[in-house]
Amino acid sequence: MITVVDYGMGNLKSVIKAFEHIGATVILTSKASDIEKAHAIVLPGVGAFDDCMRTLTKKNLDTAIRRHIFRGKPYLGICLGHQILFDTHEESRKHIPGLGIFPGTVRRFPDDLKVPHMGWNQLKIYRKKCPLFNGIEDGASFYFVHSYYTEPTDSRIVAARTDYGVNFASMIWDGARMYSMQFHPEKSQNAGLTMLKNFHTLYGQK
Repeated sequence: MITVVDYGMGNLKSVIKAFEHIGATVILTSKASDIEKAHAIVLPGVGAFDDCMRTLTKKNLDTAIRRHIFRGKPYLGICLGHQILFDTHEESRKHIPGLGIFPGTVRRFPDDLKVPHMGWNQLKIYRKKCPLFNGIEDGASFYFVHSYYTEPTDSRIVAARTDYGVNFASMIWDGARMYSMQFHPEKSQNAGLTMLKNFHTLYGQK
């Protein structure tokens, strides 16, 4: 069973449909109490960082998500659900911090690049032992839509990188059960569904 966090932002329907397509049972919730009880959570997201963090804080979801992660439970972050794991975000006008799970910042692409970075781009896999890469070839293409990219302080958590004028961390893995990605696996056809199926196979039926 997969718990998808609903905080009023993001492409929830496409994420839910993708998981259901691969045979997962999905629970959609906006309650901190449900997250506390969940085995595996997925945090999708598209939108403004400040709005996201304000909503998570207002609903006490930020605390519940931190507890879930610090307990070593499975987590999958997608797009904004990837970016909020870091300390700071250059989009934040009021210097609102992220969840602070990993040290690092989220930076805007340079002005000489077209933003958002939108469309298909390749992954250069750095950590082939990451379980979500089972059946995924180095150089596989995934779908991106973003204007900011993560810059982790610790390069050891970077599972894959992507080039778009900047060589940025497009996926991270903590070596255990925490994964997050800048791209959208739910919009990435067979490669994306394979990645979601790997997550579900590992953690969705406990």
